[in-house]
Amino acid sequence: MDFQLTEEQRMIREMVRDFAENEIMPIASEIDQTGRFPSENFEKMGDLGIMGLPWPEEYDGAGADTVCYAVATEEISRACGSHGLSYAAHVSLGSAPIYLFGNEEQKKKYLTPLARGEAIGALGLTEPEAGSDAGSTKTTAVLDGDEWVINGAKSLITNGPIAEIVITVAKTDPAARRSHGISTFIVEADRPGFSVGKVEDKFGLRGSPTSQLFYEDCRIPKENMLGKEGEGFTQILEVLDGGRISIGAMALGLGQAALEESVKYAKERHQFGRPIADFQAIQWMIADGATRLEAARLMVYKAAYLEDQGEKFTKEGAMGKLFASEAAELACFNAMQIHAGYGYTKDYPVERFYRDNRLTQIGEGTSEIQRLVIARQILALG
Repeated sequence: MDFQLTEEQRMIREMVRDFAENEIMPIASEIDQTGRFPSENFEKMGDLGIMGLPWPEEYDGAGADTVCYAVATEEISRACGSHGLSYAAHVSLGSAPIYLFGNEEQKKKYLTPLARGEAIGALGLTEPEAGSDAGSTKTTAVLDGDEWVINGAKSLITNGPIAEIVITVAKTDPAARRSHGISTFIVEADRPGFSVGKVEDKFGLRGSPTSQLFYEDCRIPKENMLGKEGEGFTQILEVLDGGRISIGAMALGLGQAALEESVKYAKERHQFGRPIADFQAIQWMIADGATRLEAARLMVYKAAYLEDQGEKFTKEGAMGKLFASEAAELACFNAMQIHAGYGYTKDYPVERFYRDNRLTQIGEGTSEIQRLVIARQILALG
């Protein structure tokens, strides 16, 4: 059993870390305060091949494995959670469905610009009445000649305002019960009838835009369906399995950033005539955070490894995401405690890490949903 990264994985980690520390980290506070999407960095990430990291070279991807992608997501998120979330949503939600279920023509037409970073991707799944219960999708798609006509609304869509390509989940058979009769489609944002609604004012991850999406008699070509009609629900379950690796890696990055700031501050801050790092209470908080993050990293990387081996990883992906998000929560909480009053101010980044990480216990399925997924896999239910 080998716990070491391969040479390629280490090279990608070093490349992404160098970029993140020099280009992302310096603007992290600014985009958090302004809510500005850092398009310039995503263009640079496209030039570096990061935007299409796990996709084959024939579609202008980098041809790297899922572990490389998890490593890259962790490093980007360590520098800035907003960058990490938009990146993860672009790759695992906006691009992966095309790679997994698209035909050759769809991959060349849509996956290629996504891999190059010439287009940003998003997944139009969540609705006001269909979040964790994706089977309750109300958006409809009706075939009219050679076009699908889509009507409905989506909410809380990461990258919604900036995406050029939105993978859209819609009901194609209204008579089918719940998760049956759902299909997925590639929708270009410049299609008539497609529009962006309210852009959310969020607690954290403020540089990663989230919005409503509206479809009003939005017509798309018949050939823009992914896979076969009625396969959408099972497709989305597979996509979310992979997406949980992304969010787990994002949590690792945020937790690691909080831990590093804690160590730095504990060595610099003096109380009672010595650095607070000398006090056992501080040492234990750092030890607990580091231990849980290391365990979480092994879990997330294991799920990524299983995906690379073509093995089922539903349980491991949910476990990694659950444990990493909660390990990062502890690391961020302890970082604020270690910084004390200063941790509650914007003079130090730990309050941003705390706010940003909160989403990792909500997005791609809440911690409660992860426990449900894990239990069902263990008990072989449903």
